[in-house]
Amino acid sequence: MRSVSERIGASVFLVVLNAFFAAAQQPAVTAEKLDSGYLLGPDDQIVIHAIDSPEISDKPFLIGMNGNITLPLLGRVEAGGLTVEQLEVALNARLKQYVQEPQVAVSVAEFRSQPVSIFGAVTKPGVIQLRGHKTLYEALSMAGGPGAGGPTETMGSSLTLTRRRENGDIPLPGAKIDPTGQFSTVELNVQDILDGSNPAANIEMKPNDTISVSEANSKMIYVVGDVVHGGTFSLGGRETLSVLRALSLAGGLGRTALPERARIVRGSPGGAKPQEIPVNIKQIFNGKAEDISLLPQDVLVVPTSSRKTFSNYTVPSLLSAVASAAIYHF
Repeated sequence: MRSVSERIGASVFLVVLNAFFAAAQQPAVTAEKLDSGYLLGPDDQIVIHAIDSPEISDKPFLIGMNGNITLPLLGRVEAGGLTVEQLEVALNARLKQYVQEPQVAVSVAEFRSQPVSIFGAVTKPGVIQLRGHKTLYEALSMAGGPGAGGPTETMGSSLTLTRRRENGDIPLPGAKIDPTGQFSTVELNVQDILDGSNPAANIEMKPNDTISVSEANSKMIYVVGDVVHGGTFSLGGRETLSVLRALSLAGGLGRTALPERARIVRGSPGGAKPQEIPVNIKQIFNGKAEDISLLPQDVLVVPTSSRKTFSNYTVPSLLSAVASAAIYHF
């Protein structure tokens, strides 16, 4: 009769042995495992792990342009348009004629089938690969992203999204069909996408979509006079910029500034004499006056009580003389 210690030792051995065989039955994942939202497509490279099927196990396979993979023993298998889980089910079914209880795991080694091209005023123009469901905002984030480089300081107010009609027309108001009939396009306000003010426009991306973010070009304002660091500032994706926001970009008021006598110098159509719009920044600070919106090419002038010299910061020539005079206009 075995001793208690012998019986305990045998029990421990059986537990370890069972755990070993249970672990052996679990398919190993050698590359990235995705959720069920990702659809496999041409040029994706997958890795198959199949217990008792060394002919296909742990080898990379490239999905062809026809959406198929060709495997030893199984021949041609349709993979394009399936999720990873659906392909696993299909392979298990095909292997049953050779293996009594097949166990297959599929993972994606390289993503190549769902490209989206992003160019224009973004930090990282080029081609990104969609991995599962991605929105327009997420695609922009992958090109640098708000707060991570993203759309640049020269970003304009609009972006153009172009989609192949084989993937469906863009489901947004204002979407148009190009003259060839092959593409659907729409122009969107880029700031609405970045700040979430138009959630309906933040649509899901499709493979081969193209996003073009416009450059700001003339969408600049100028802050000159008695401020910490005056200069030229982009409106980004905005159509206007408030006086207080412009002052913030310029680092705030100088120590000898006269904020109650500030001016906005605004060009007039046809080359007429520029307008001078009085701005009492002191009252705006105190909540006694409305914060005024600056338009593209506006010059915010903050006068000084000293005779300090200020440069013109490449203010447009039409407005330069007026802005220079307004610095000392009190």
